[in-house]
Amino acid sequence: MKKQHRIKNKALRIIVRILLVLVILAALGASTMTIAYHHRSDPKDTLLYETSNPHITDGKSRISAHRSGSGIAPEETMMAFRRCIEDESFDVDYFEFDLHITKDDVLVLLHDNELDRTSDCQQVFGQEHCRPEDYTFEQLKQLNMGAKFVNETGEMPYADLNGADVPEDLRILDLDTILDYLEDNGHYNYIIEIKNDGDLGRRSMDILYADLKERNMLERCIFGCFISEISDYKDEMYPDFIRGPYGAEVVEFYFSALTNRKNYNPKFKTLQLPFNCFPMDRGVNLGTSTVINYAHAHDIAVQYWTVNNETDAAYLMSIGADAIITDYPDMVYRVREN
Repeated sequence: MKKQHRIKNKALRIIVRILLVLVILAALGASTMTIAYHHRSDPKDTLLYETSNPHITDGKSRISAHRSGSGIAPEETMMAFRRCIEDESFDVDYFEFDLHITKDDVLVLLHDNELDRTSDCQQVFGQEHCRPEDYTFEQLKQLNMGAKFVNETGEMPYADLNGADVPEDLRILDLDTILDYLEDNGHYNYIIEIKNDGDLGRRSMDILYADLKERNMLERCIFGCFISEISDYKDEMYPDFIRGPYGAEVVEFYFSALTNRKNYNPKFKTLQLPFNCFPMDRGVNLGTSTVINYAHAHDIAVQYWTVNNETDAAYLMSIGADAIITDYPDMVYRVREN
């Protein structure tokens, strides 16, 4: 009995020691990640490289209106685009927006896979989980795309508009309408993301590329898609269309930058990286001169999203970010100019 008791005590001590070691390792790991995350690079460490990439700047960060400026007007509506263009107090260099394909093969601007969060689709169509590919463009034009918009004072100024009372600049936008408007009012750059996967995503890619090619806009446009199969399809069919990375490629880039990998040759030419915007990038600091220098050395532009904080915007500009993607382009413009 005493021998068994000693064996049990010894096993218990071993287990406790193992658990203690694991706790210490976890604490060290968390501390290291916290220190790394809060690290801020010295702007003097940013290097300049000769480049042919039109999306790499000469040191002055460009401003991209995320979802066309979703913090200042209902996202991806004509009202938001007009605010960015007609408000003389700030300028925008890029417009970032998302595309879905409709039942009748029209590309419309929408971020989510469903219309519920931003529109009154439940009231109009009498059901939840409304997906754009289940409706024609004319059917979707019935919706109020500003129905759920909440302004900075907590008000919902467009919630009660429906039917004929919905102004044209709050109805869903198709790609051709917005490109006609933007190209008539300036010479902008674009970050355009396709949200559909599978056959719908490939069909969307075909339509988007043909439209941009006809308009001679490819050099000013960046294609984005988190769906690897659609990015791979673009690479195969339309190699002259510059794109950003999908998730696995961001991870590969990050570790290549940390290890200064020499034989790195990705298929993308721009990086859209998260910075301090939601839990997925906590502990992983993508906003450093190491990241930017490595990208620029490989002719890759670096663009950060979704930057809605003045301090973050100023810091990223100081270390050579090529673009700041923000819901509040007016705020980021003030930071850049002042």
